[in-house]
Amino acid sequence: MSRADFPIFNAHPELIYLDSAATTQKPQAVVDALSSFYSKSYATVHRGVYPMGERATELYEGARAYVAEFLGAKSADEVVFLRNATEALNLVAEAWGRPNLGPKDRIVTTIMEHHSNFLPWQRLARQTGAELVVLPVTGNGQLDMEAARRELQAGASVLAVTMVSNVLGTVNPIACLAAMAHAQGAVVVVDGAQAVAHRPVNVTQMEADFFVFSGHKAYAPTGIGVLWGRSELLAQMEPFLVGGEMVNSVSLKKTTFLDPPHRFEAGTPAVAEAIALKGALEYIKNIGFDSILGQEAALLELLLTGLGQIPGVSILGPEGHLREGLVSFLMDGVHPHDISGFLGEKGIAVRAGFHCAQPLHEALGIPATVRASIGIYNTEDDVRTFLRGLEDARALFTGERQWTTSTASR
Repeated sequence: MSRADFPIFNAHPELIYLDSAATTQKPQAVVDALSSFYSKSYATVHRGVYPMGERATELYEGARAYVAEFLGAKSADEVVFLRNATEALNLVAEAWGRPNLGPKDRIVTTIMEHHSNFLPWQRLARQTGAELVVLPVTGNGQLDMEAARRELQAGASVLAVTMVSNVLGTVNPIACLAAMAHAQGAVVVVDGAQAVAHRPVNVTQMEADFFVFSGHKAYAPTGIGVLWGRSELLAQMEPFLVGGEMVNSVSLKKTTFLDPPHRFEAGTPAVAEAIALKGALEYIKNIGFDSILGQEAALLELLLTGLGQIPGVSILGPEGHLREGLVSFLMDGVHPHDISGFLGEKGIAVRAGFHCAQPLHEALGIPATVRASIGIYNTEDDVRTFLRGLEDARALFTGERQWTTSTASR
């Protein structure tokens, strides 16, 4: 677990990258996996009856099997490769939700959802007449569990919930929520995009029905995402997209589709990206989640402590032990975009805006926030450099410099 594993920091040694919640940098192992496949084994899959085509298929299906093992799935056939979590969530809403939901149904979600796990359900509710119920957060940024219990007991057909908020960092109690939802016969859809790179995930133990994540947030390339679904649900679903690759037979009068997961992978799949995803997950597994959680917790504590000592800074979300490694905040009198732009000029990458979670920002009564998020390549020096840069931004935009702590100067 070293910055030296990531080529981007060799090209930009002064870069302080604190935007991993948006997308992660890629270790050399992932770059090598892409390069090796393209230079040594490239072919399309499931079609070519020749050695290189068979090898490509073996690597692609091997990646699927590894993802299933990584997620604690019962079978590789429960893993569907797609472009990203957004496409996966749209597939669930359209291929499972549309045939199963109507005016008498209730879709329960939360105010902290990324747009990707809100917009598909909002549209589906509008088009089917189902009721959309949005659970609030408490004053400290946690999901309001009393509201969740009340709304789920009132009846629910689906619960769509993020495992970790990309704004608040809140880690939601998925197993508890799933138990309440299943007691009402609801299907549980979990957005795991902010979780997979940071903590162990076991879809069987959490009792989800669908679970999605994007590879690019877990040190893998863009263009590859995962939908895990319970086999009995996938078997009931019609394809979301149709075309090549996913058919069993086609005639002028009738078309039959392959069994899951292949019926959901229309067209030539992202073979190289799936293989590189396996490389990324192997990289994470080799480091170990105990090490990842320990390092990120220490950096998060340093980050929260330092931010808490800067006058005028307001931190969103729960206490450190209740959140994952990201912090969104405001600074009195300074727009988040100005802070992000100023830090960017110093080689410090953070995100500013509403982070594809506009309903949450509206509920909190704020237009935008600054977000600093941690990856496995970050160090204490990164955090301290960021904190010093933030004090410089405050001095520039407010004309005040009052922060002198040992946290910043070490």
